Amino acid sequence: MKRLLKFLHEVSTVGIMGALVAQLILSAYARGLAAHDQAVVRAGILLLSEWLLLPSLAVVLVSGVFAIAIHRPFHNAGWAWVKALLGVAMLEGTLGGVQGTAREAAAITKKIAEGHAEPGLLEPVLRHEAGGLWVILALSVINIALAIWRPKLSIKIR
Repeated sequence: MKRLLKFLHEVSTVGIMGALVAQLILSAYARGLAAHDQAVVRAGILLLSEWLLLPSLAVVLVSGVFAIAIHRPFHNAGWAWVKALLGVAMLEGTLGGVQGTAREAAAITKKIAEGHAEPGLLEPVLRHEAGGLWVILALSVINIALAIWRPKLSIKIR
């Protein structure tokens, strides 16, 4: 069971980081496109978020919590609990800062392509999106570093 959880955790981490990097690349690419093409790319970004990022994050969180629960050495390992807390922060940030902005940007670009909105509406959303993607990517790297180096942060849980 421990190996299965570790496998699921690591493979899903790859999914998270792959989705984040793909979204960053597509977002940068979309900026130079015509309105209709940008709307198509934005729809793809939203699909990446919905079908790869969020499910991968859910598997990482569930497998991580179960790993802590079934592996006694993790019960008092502070680094494991820090990872769990950062995982919750990643979920919150992903839902608001990544998923929410991807949905908003897709809706705005569709309206722009249809001629129902001004292109200036998109810029603040794109800044927020880029910031959210970079923050979640940084949290992912920090979680990986904690898993590899496992700093001595002990806590006592009875």
